[in-house]
Amino acid sequence: MAAPLSDSPLSPQSPQSPFRTIAVVGLGTMGTGIAEVLARSGREVVGIDLSEAAGARAVAALEASTERAVTRGRITERERGDVLARFRTFTDLQAAADADLVIEVVPESYEIKQQVFRELDAIVRPETVLATGTNALSVTRLAAESARPERVLGLHFFNPAPAMKLVEVVSSVLTAPQAVVAVTDLALDLGKEPVAVGDRPGFVADGLLFGYLNQAAAMYEAKYASREDIDAAMRLGCGLPMGPLALLDLIGIDTARTVLEAMYAASHDRLHAPAPILRQLSEAGLTGRKSGRGFYSYEAPGSATVVRDAPTPAEGVASTSGRTVRSVGVAGSGTMASGIAEVFAKAGYGVVLAARTEEKAQAAKARIGKSLARSVDKGRMTVEAAAETLDRITPAGSYDAFADVDLALEAVAEDLDVKRQLFATFDKVCKPGAILATTTSSLPVVACARATSRPQDVIGMHFFNPAPAMKLVEVVRTVLTADEVHATVRELCAKVRKHPVDCGDRAGFIVNALLFPYLNNAIKMVQEHYATLDDIDAAMKLGGGYPMGPFELLDVVGLDVSLAIEKVLHREFRDPGLAPAPLLEHLVAAGCLGRKTGRGFREYAKR
Repeated sequence: MAAPLSDSPLSPQSPQSPFRTIAVVGLGTMGTGIAEVLARSGREVVGIDLSEAAGARAVAALEASTERAVTRGRITERERGDVLARFRTFTDLQAAADADLVIEVVPESYEIKQQVFRELDAIVRPETVLATGTNALSVTRLAAESARPERVLGLHFFNPAPAMKLVEVVSSVLTAPQAVVAVTDLALDLGKEPVAVGDRPGFVADGLLFGYLNQAAAMYEAKYASREDIDAAMRLGCGLPMGPLALLDLIGIDTARTVLEAMYAASHDRLHAPAPILRQLSEAGLTGRKSGRGFYSYEAPGSATVVRDAPTPAEGVASTSGRTVRSVGVAGSGTMASGIAEVFAKAGYGVVLAARTEEKAQAAKARIGKSLARSVDKGRMTVEAAAETLDRITPAGSYDAFADVDLALEAVAEDLDVKRQLFATFDKVCKPGAILATTTSSLPVVACARATSRPQDVIGMHFFNPAPAMKLVEVVRTVLTADEVHATVRELCAKVRKHPVDCGDRAGFIVNALLFPYLNNAIKMVQEHYATLDDIDAAMKLGGGYPMGPFELLDVVGLDVSLAIEKVLHREFRDPGLAPAPLLEHLVAAGCLGRKTGRGFREYAKR
């Protein structure tokens, strides 16, 4: 995942490093970035590309980045001159003859890479290590056809190489341990964080990332949600720096298709079978930013600026007028219920906070008071504003208090029978025209609607935890939801400063349908002894830009909650790849539910 280029100061070359001269074959974006990292570290870098223009672009890129570093005071003009002097470009592989290490970053094709390795075998010294930058092809297959298989391994940098910390060091069954150690030491000397992985398509980071990207493409292709809503949901709901479709455009849709095809060939998991839209876009030449058009349209080929096109939604145009909402009823007394009540009260709405007993409702209001006090302490609101907000909340020990609310919203236990009973109660006590909403994250909204005599008034409003901080609300309409109810809820989200995304009534909606298969696949990696918890968490944070690694997140969410969502997804879509990982089931059965029990995938100190 992309990040701004770094202007970090030069690192002195390690005197212990066996790699003093390094050749980089292929001077595209990735090869140029790797060459920059190496030249800045004090090594002699030989850049090789058949295209003289590519070599010239690589030199220009290094000149520009080092000039920025001088301007910002990171390096001196003399140091810049030294860096530029260490980088030379050629159009012939013979230039790699004296290299201690060769890193190839040519296109993802066995034929092209094998040709490069065959030629290098006849050029470089016997002790030279050959590294492939592939993220999709078999390192073992490339090594087996080399004259020196024990000195062939994978060295997978992430884009942009100067900024991204993760480097996956990939060994095959043929790789000599000394070569792995030497390359790992190099990565550390470059200021990177190496993760040792075995040889399978996608390795750790891309192995998890591309399955998620593929599902997002399929979700868009099925017209389940708009590209804007899918991307906004994953940015706002998961804290990711980019949405999946925007990321596919950055990576290159043709590249993503190649990676997924290699993953599917190895796994035969339908989640890795490239979504047909990836083939259609690739074959039409709509490969993303580099072509100027992919899932989105761009100002020009290579530009990051998105421009309006036919699928871009019209702004500020409401096709249906909504209902008036002045007061809100929130059912429940837990963290989510109190958080939602706080959101509406802050926005100026009168809120009835009802629970099964008056004591529970009062306790929930007290929790909101503490939250508001923290906001005051942090300077986010005044004492007067906090007091006014709390005064707008009326606790109640009976749902009869919802008689006059315009919106009744439940945030009770994620149990369908409990929710159905509650909606039957809403149906009896709420006035005609009141909107009835559920915050469910995985259960069918239509089942709640059918428990009432007014299913047209029922809709899903899936807030994310903690509700006061998280901007996303998934607005879930059923086949029975009235247009004006949908319009009202979208307007209401804007008024309480939330970002609504539209989705249909199917398991997982957008966020959980994309997030939990990714988490499940991470568990399978550990279950299969492919990588450790720590390496997987590090890979996704450093290589994917995730705020938390998958196992950190699973332990926070709760393994029981995660398992329940996985089961719902598997039951809904009937895809074998969505079956919960046995390791997750075993941990739940053992009572290891994450942070709340002190032990999940990791152990936690007791509070």
